[in-house]
This record gives sequence, structure tokens and C-alpha cells, in this order.
Amino acid sequence: MQFQQLAYFVAVADARHFTRAAEAVHVSQPSLSQQIRALEKELGAALFSRARGNIALTDAGEALLPLARRILADADTARHEVLELAQLRRGRVRLGATPSLATGLLPDVLRAFHDRHPGIRLIIEEGGSHDLVRHLARGALDLALVVLPLPSPSPALTTVELFQEDLVVVSSADDEPPASPVRIADLEGRPMVMFRHGYDLRDLTLAACRAAGFEPYFTVEGGEMDAVLGFVRAGLGIGVVPQTVAARAGHDLRVTPLARPGLRRTVALAHRSDVAPPRAARVLQDVLLTAATRPPNPVRPRPT
Repeated sequence: MQFQQLAYFVAVADARHFTRAAEAVHVSQPSLSQQIRALEKELGAALFSRARGNIALTDAGEALLPLARRILADADTARHEVLELAQLRRGRVRLGATPSLATGLLPDVLRAFHDRHPGIRLIIEEGGSHDLVRHLARGALDLALVVLPLPSPSPALTTVELFQEDLVVVSSADDEPPASPVRIADLEGRPMVMFRHGYDLRDLTLAACRAAGFEPYFTVEGGEMDAVLGFVRAGLGIGVVPQTVAARAGHDLRVTPLARPGLRRTVALAHRSDVAPPRAARVLQDVLLTAATRPPNPVRPRPT
């Protein structure tokens, strides 16, 4: 008994017509009929009654049908499981992330994933949440790390909250230290280095300053994360960055917490709702969820 014979048998049972069944499984009608006859011969019983052009299941056919469906379904499941296991030895994961998350969260996460699955190629695309959502929707990414709320919420995406993270103030170690903790109002009139348009952090910082009744003063604006940190190191102004980024910024930057209630952002993992991520992407998702259960330590001011 062959899987192909069972598949042809199920097709005829569903269509109750040999020609239409042959079309459904993309074989010629004589080939399909030949395989059904071979299956009947092997089982020693007719599976279909063929009276006046009408096709009906015999008692033997009725008994075989649910078993055949189950065998084919189990074979399909086994095929997919083996394929997915193979995908963990080779393949790729396309992960989008905002630049701050690529800098602060991903290095340790990707190292843990790579140690377990060295054959998986990791393709990282940096961008703002708005751009990452668009790339997800058109199938260019498997997963994306985004900041909630999304600028354009989409029912076609599923988001899972990973963690909430404090923002902190970074300044050059050579500059006069700010008061600790820093109030949002303390930022008024103070030279600041600001990210380019489209950065979630830019929008969050601007909204907080405006809510406090002032427009921030930018000495330099338009940079990416690494550039902003470099400008701060050079003494061009202070910056407001995520805690995970500040933890990796090095000792040439001073890190100062914001006074309560401070500023926080919500980080989430997003994927398309209509398509399940590949097996390798789901494993990476588990690694990210595990990392999210270990939030960064509270920021303490570094000694001057």
C-alpha cells in the first residue's frame, strides 16, 4: 500500500467521480484508475461500486476512508516536522528592529540564538516602527521588534509585548553632571542631541517636553543611534536613550535616571497574523521572550 494510492482513493471518495478526482490530483484518469485497482487487489476488496456511472463507497471503502485520511494527515505532519527540523540546521530569519533595540537588546539575544543554531543566517533590518510594520505586511520580514503603540495599527499583525523600558539621560563624562534624577523640566534650555525624524525616541522625547510646556533646544539633530551617542561623547549636548542602550554605552558617557514618573517605552514583537512564522523564526521568538523576562537593572548614576 502506497501513500499515493491512498491519496488517489481519498480524491475519488471526495469527488465521487474518477475524471474529476484525476484532475484534482493532477494525473491522467487511466493512471488513477490503475492505482485504485491495484489498491483494491492488495486489500482483497472493492472500494467503490460503479453502477450506471454513479460512484459510491462500498463497506470496505467506508471503513478505509477515515483511516486513509488519518494516515495522509500524519504523513503530512511528519514531512513538515522533518522539514522544520532541517530549517534549524540551515535557513534564515529576517528580523526587523528599531536601531536602539538593535544596539541594546539584540547582541546578547542573537549570540544566544547563534550558539544554539549556527547554521541559521540572521538578516537584520533596522528602521522605525512605521517602516518595519510596512515591511512585515509585504512579507519582507519574518519578525520585527517594534515600539508600541504602533503609528498605524494593523489588524493583519499580531504583537506580543516583551517588556517596558525606562529612558535615561546620557551626557559626556567631561561635562558638568546634571542633577540626579533629571526632571523633564530640567531639560528646558539645555543643549540636546536628537535623533532623525521617524525615530520613536524622538517622538517620545518631544511629546514629553511639550507636555512640560517647552520646546527642546537641539544643537545637533538627524543622527542614528551610534551617531547620537558619539555627538554626546563629544560634548555637543545630552541625549535621551533607552536603558539597554545606556548599559552598553561605555564609561565615557555618564548615565542619569529621569525623575518619576520618567519616560518609558513598550517593546513588542510583531509578525503577520495570516502567515505563521518559519520554525527558525519561532525559535528566535522564544529566545526573545526568554530575554524579556530578564529586564535590565535599574540605572544608577555613574561616579563622576
